[in-house]
Amino acid sequence: MKLLKVAAGALNQTPLHWEHNTQNIINAIAAARAQQISLLCLPELCISGYGCEDAFYAQNTIDQAIRSLLDIVPHTADILVSVGLPMRHGNRTINTACLMSNRRILGFVGKQHLPNDGIHYEERWFQPWPAGVRDELTLLDGATVYPIGDLLFEISGIRIGFEICQDAWIAGRPGRSLYDRGVDIILNPSASHFAFFKSEVRERLVVDASRAFGVSYIYTNLLGNEAGRVIYDGDAMVASNGVLLVSGARLSYEDFVLVSAVVDVEQTRLSQVQSRGTLTRMYPELRVIERFDWPRVGPVVQQAELEAWEKGGYLKEEEFARAVALGLFDYLRKSRSQGYVLSLSGGADSSAIAATVYLMIRMAVETIGLEGVKKKLAYIRAIQDCTTPEAMIGQLLTVMYQGTENSSDDTFNSAKQLADDIGATFLRININGLVETYRGLVEEQLGRVLSWETDDIALQNIQARVRAPGIWLIANLKNALLLSTSNRSEAAVGYATMDGDTAGSISPITGIDKHFLRGWLRWLETVGLNVKNQTIPTDRTSQGPGPVGADELIRVKGLHAVNNLQPTAELRPLDKKQTDEDDLMPYDVLNSIENAAIRDKQAPLDVLLLLEIRYADRYERAKLAVWVERFFKLWSRNQWKRERYAPSFMLDDHNLDPRSWCRFPILSGSFERELADMVDWIKRDNPL
Repeated sequence: MKLLKVAAGALNQTPLHWEHNTQNIINAIAAARAQQISLLCLPELCISGYGCEDAFYAQNTIDQAIRSLLDIVPHTADILVSVGLPMRHGNRTINTACLMSNRRILGFVGKQHLPNDGIHYEERWFQPWPAGVRDELTLLDGATVYPIGDLLFEISGIRIGFEICQDAWIAGRPGRSLYDRGVDIILNPSASHFAFFKSEVRERLVVDASRAFGVSYIYTNLLGNEAGRVIYDGDAMVASNGVLLVSGARLSYEDFVLVSAVVDVEQTRLSQVQSRGTLTRMYPELRVIERFDWPRVGPVVQQAELEAWEKGGYLKEEEFARAVALGLFDYLRKSRSQGYVLSLSGGADSSAIAATVYLMIRMAVETIGLEGVKKKLAYIRAIQDCTTPEAMIGQLLTVMYQGTENSSDDTFNSAKQLADDIGATFLRININGLVETYRGLVEEQLGRVLSWETDDIALQNIQARVRAPGIWLIANLKNALLLSTSNRSEAAVGYATMDGDTAGSISPITGIDKHFLRGWLRWLETVGLNVKNQTIPTDRTSQGPGPVGADELIRVKGLHAVNNLQPTAELRPLDKKQTDEDDLMPYDVLNSIENAAIRDKQAPLDVLLLLEIRYADRYERAKLAVWVERFFKLWSRNQWKRERYAPSFMLDDHNLDPRSWCRFPILSGSFERELADMVDWIKRDNPL
């Protein structure tokens, strides 16, 4: 046996925050050395941050990244460490992984395949490194020459190669050429954004690569809300010969998470010998040879297991809760804001956001303890004397119910019940007088009375807009972030008032559809987050109302009222019995149309045919056709609204944010011909 102790390290970094990023890397290296780890893989672009955007063009970004790299190198005594950073070579910017050992830089590997879809825009800033090419570069002083390119590192007989993130997701992945060169270990430093169920896909890529190439495969990812919109789940794992040895905790509130394993090099070499694969090409000139004293390691029994919450049957609900909560926590601390403010209407959207802020603190306390939360939010003096999570929430979340004559007791009671249950600071004001003042001023100037028969939309919108100044005032007074309450279904059809319910600094649920959100609220009330078997920090001083045992589920009982209400904007008089689904269509149908039309790029007629199959026993063709036509018209005319939404979290690979995934013209032909084709087809009474 030739046993090595290796590790993947997930890091919570911030773009262009050189001091923090550098120190976090140094701390992770120190922790790895303390655990007697010999080889540590850290994430892609972890020195600079992945989300630097056009700052990657700046020479200063490259210079500062190199400066940080040189600060890290002295901390690599008796350990091999890879870090990611942007480098300039031949007036090109290269996304590289740097391997260091014994206080020396060994070389830089260039990323060969750059993603350029959805949130990924790497071809804007970087150039792909060509396979099979090696060159040299110098750093700031210009004195020392280092190899760069498609490199294989031979470290005292152990061969180490790289696949950098996207490299592993394409058919002609570099792992094949590394296999031809007799690689023992493949490192994959990644910046792979969170999406529902994506961890399962990553695991297959890692395990299959370790089997196909007969190697030990070390994969690591960024962690947390790095730059505002994108959340990273910190997925880190080690596989060997087709077996997943270890997999780390995802969506952690720690600064870094190390996942270590013991791998057997002789066992993986035996797999390559037995595979008898045909050599396609040899690359002897691309080796970097270095001596390193690999310490002796004893054998261990290891087999990766899912966390309890990942195998409880509610994976999407759990992932949504944990990802949005972590995204909010990092957004709060990295913006150095004093808390969150929310206009709590008592409806599903604002209630879901209030609940995620509650989960933000509860899950943070579960992970790093009450004192750990205080330390991470040390700049917020108001929470430093808090002894319970609920006391913290009272300081960090202020909600305000803003009623009019069209508001019901049901929604007020729903809002109050939730605020009391989670411990939020609750305010209530009546804005009816403000609405009437604006209405009277405009009526005087127009010389006529506004009525619901002739001015319906305008009278609805003024109520939503009048709510914005008061809640902004509270946010400004508290130096807090205002949370916008629109969901993805509303974004798709523009069912939101600009500068009303869209007002805010951040829009945490714009990436999720209303149909899922309603089910999630019922789940959070009745089932809850699974915290079974999570480690209970020794510094945790309180668990809130009642002890949180190892088997407890975190539920929000204050959601009971909202879960028994029909979603409504409450902007028309109560006797009109306004509901969202009457204004639009059933939310499950809206979601189905959005997926087919926007995600899958289907024309209106094709969407209708798909709906007829899915809803054959519920709705007639004529009704479905009305909804399809309504969706496409509303989608087209409301692109300008989607361009103006507050920053939102990306939660899956078909969100509607034009700045991170789905681009569409603000002005367009509005699918007029396509909708006419659908109408003509219906008139011909075509059978399904």
